[in-house]
Amino acid sequence: MSEVKDIHQPKVEISVKNFGPIAEADIDLRPLTVFVGPSNTGKTYFVTLVYALHGISEGFAPLPLFSVLYQLRNRYFLSVSAEEKKAIHELDNATTELLKKIISSRSPVKFSDIPQVLSDYLQSNLTNPKIIGGELNRCFDLKSVSDLIQFTGTTHCEMQVFLKVSRKDQEWWNFNMITTKSDLGVEGAINTDLVLASENESLWNPTYSDEFADDTLNGRNRYYLPAARSGILQSHRVMASSLMERAARSDNSRIPTLSAVVADFMKHLPLYEADRESNNELSTIANVLESELLAGKISAKPLLSGYPEFFYQPHGTKKEIHLDRTSSMVSELAPLVLFLRGLIQPGDTLIIEEPEAHLHPGAQADMAVILARLVRAGVRVIITTHSDWMLQEIGNLIRIGELEEIGEKVSELPISLQKEQVGVWHFQKNGKVEEISYDRINGVEPMEYLDVAEDLYNRSARLQNRLEEMKGGSERE
Repeated sequence: MSEVKDIHQPKVEISVKNFGPIAEADIDLRPLTVFVGPSNTGKTYFVTLVYALHGISEGFAPLPLFSVLYQLRNRYFLSVSAEEKKAIHELDNATTELLKKIISSRSPVKFSDIPQVLSDYLQSNLTNPKIIGGELNRCFDLKSVSDLIQFTGTTHCEMQVFLKVSRKDQEWWNFNMITTKSDLGVEGAINTDLVLASENESLWNPTYSDEFADDTLNGRNRYYLPAARSGILQSHRVMASSLMERAARSDNSRIPTLSAVVADFMKHLPLYEADRESNNELSTIANVLESELLAGKISAKPLLSGYPEFFYQPHGTKKEIHLDRTSSMVSELAPLVLFLRGLIQPGDTLIIEEPEAHLHPGAQADMAVILARLVRAGVRVIITTHSDWMLQEIGNLIRIGELEEIGEKVSELPISLQKEQVGVWHFQKNGKVEEISYDRINGVEPMEYLDVAEDLYNRSARLQNRLEEMKGGSERE
């Protein structure tokens, strides 16, 4: 069995009530989290919420100290008041000294021991409705978070979003957001016993401060591959990266806008660098995706302007086809190949809507194996799906994991999953989101899929019987 990469992912628990189409949900994110259920039940709403919360919390970090430095230094240059500059400078010094103490001396520090001025600032940032509301508005392309209050025709006066982040049975922090039509309030707390030690470095985002960038690991990033990405990819040339920054909603926007998940996805394309150093394991997965599903290579070639063009070269030919003229399957999977080869790193979160789109049933099962490979490489994967084939294969991968645990080797597939790594959640109209627990007989498929299969079989049998009866009657005549 291949080794699972341990990248110390935090435990993330998210609860919502009266959120868009979702009446109630209590979900904890696993290495592979799968959302299933009928259309218009809130799957896309929830993964968009995960994307927003990931951005707000710097990848569900214990404390986003580097982000605090970035914010403070931006505020300092924008500030015109000498008194405000002094207060910001004090916070900046306190944050810098704390980071130096943790990184250089390798001595753990409790949250309760850090300077009061800094702990107060971090607590206020955690519960800042402007920060939280702003990112939700950006990701959902809204003017007001109150527009997310459940819109199923029932009467609800408030919406709740609760987030708790922890690891190894120690809670790091939590916040609870309650929204009404007229107000957005946030309460939350950072655990005073939270230990800030050098082992937490990989959970902080260092990219905002060059001073510490050489001493820390890369921060955790988020990537979202939206539905209909083939169409988005084929139209990407009409937008330059500079326009992408303006495409997401701002408070004074007067022109049509994109949600941040689409705008962020499109921004990655013009910034793509074909020769960027990538993670070897993830690059290998990209190669497997090309060879086993696409039967060809995806490539990027910069124009004179530096903006890349994307091509597909089928195996056995030297001809390169622009992605505008490829099949839907190729243009649907091309972004995943590009992201794996040039962007995604272990520890990152990858959200994919309907990874089975435009794929043959056999390729859908192969895609489940690709997702398992990503999980074992240390990427947190969250998907929405309607594919029975993918769910059946995920169930098989868990069964292989069970066999491997008792010493049995399975030759059919070189990859497996443990049941603890997988969470499958069933969305339904106006009801609570329920987890589908794995069992050896039904795997992780919802009962409604089995009901549909049974109904189709029974209908087929009835029609065949009628045809046979009619045929027999005809022959007797």
